Amino acid sequence: MAFTQHDRNGLVYHTADALSAIPGIVHGFSTRLGGVSTGELASLNLRSPSACGDSKANVEENFRRLCAAVGTNVERVVLTHQVHRENIRYVTEEDAGKGLWRLRDYDADALITDKVDLPITVFSADCIILLLCDPVRRAVGAVHAGWRGTSLNITGQTVQAMTSTFGTDPADLVCAIGPGIGSCCFETHDDVPEAMRAAFGQEAEPFLQPKGMKWTVDLKGINRHCLEMAGVPAGQISMSPLCTACHPELYWSHRAMGDARGVQCAMISLQ
Repeated sequence: MAFTQHDRNGLVYHTADALSAIPGIVHGFSTRLGGVSTGELASLNLRSPSACGDSKANVEENFRRLCAAVGTNVERVVLTHQVHRENIRYVTEEDAGKGLWRLRDYDADALITDKVDLPITVFSADCIILLLCDPVRRAVGAVHAGWRGTSLNITGQTVQAMTSTFGTDPADLVCAIGPGIGSCCFETHDDVPEAMRAAFGQEAEPFLQPKGMKWTVDLKGINRHCLEMAGVPAGQISMSPLCTACHPELYWSHRAMGDARGVQCAMISLQ
């Protein structure tokens, strides 16, 4: 299923066509293009100033530009504090603005909500980022799945959290897996394949390929498999083919840049 690239006065982002077709939903997957940050952080850096040396004013302006382009309310945006675990937070009105304008008093690698006008946001600089929408119960989710979170099946657990919190039927979910590191660039030692085998058994094998003394791992494919295992129909899952490490001109990539870089995000909001 397709993704569309948008350019709003130089700010470039992507949307999943299947999510765009749902009334009352706005979303976007950002790139590194279209912000005000400079130097090695040029230009749409969304990373916390304390983590990368950018100014608070730059990061806030970058969020203003992104939210204006996507069509979300920057004053009510809710940000994750990602710790590579399977912690999932139900976002309510009390969380509006947390992480950008207000103190964030939680750790979370996934956010879910059924509240209107609360743009929930997850971040990546190679990790897999996913957006989920239940058009029947009117609920949305955003997931950050690095390899540790993937091995903990945070994606499947988020589907379960939406089921228990909102009454979501997984068969109703429309999901998009955004740009992230591909198996072309994600080479690892034995620890990552071992974690995937421990989590998924033989079902992990199609996503693990030996490469000399290392392995390549298809994190996008594993997360897609997690969605399907959770009951999401394959035809309702979009997956971006773009690899963040292959395209440092468009995306922030820890693999390509190290720690001297920003982050991109995935954002979704009920309207």
